[in-house]
Amino acid sequence: MKGFLDFVREQGVVGLAVGFILGGAVSKLVASLVGDIISPLLALALKNIENLQGAYLQVGSAKIMWGSFLNVLIDFVVIALVVYTGVKVLKLDKLDKKKA
Repeated sequence: MKGFLDFVREQGVVGLAVGFILGGAVSKLVASLVGDIISPLLALALKNIENLQGAYLQVGSAKIMWGSFLNVLIDFVVIALVVYTGVKVLKLDKLDKKKA
C-alpha cells in the first residue's frame, strides 16, 4: 500500500484526475457556448442559414457538412484558448518538477 501511495504522490495522479474532471466540465460549457450562442450568431451573419450545425453543400449525392465541421473547429479553438489561458493565469506551467 505504501508503494501505491508513493506512486500517487510522485506522479500527480490526483492532479490528473482533477484535471480530467474539470476538462469534461469545460468541454460541456464550451459546447453549449458554441452551440447556443456562437453558432446561431454565425448563422444570422451568413443569412439564409437557419442552423449552422445543419449547413451543408450538396455535391452530387454527397452532403459536405461544413456547418458541423465549423462547430467542432470553434469548439476546439475555444477549449484550446481556455486551457492555455488557465495554465498561464494560474501559473500551472511552473508547477512541474524538473526530473534529473
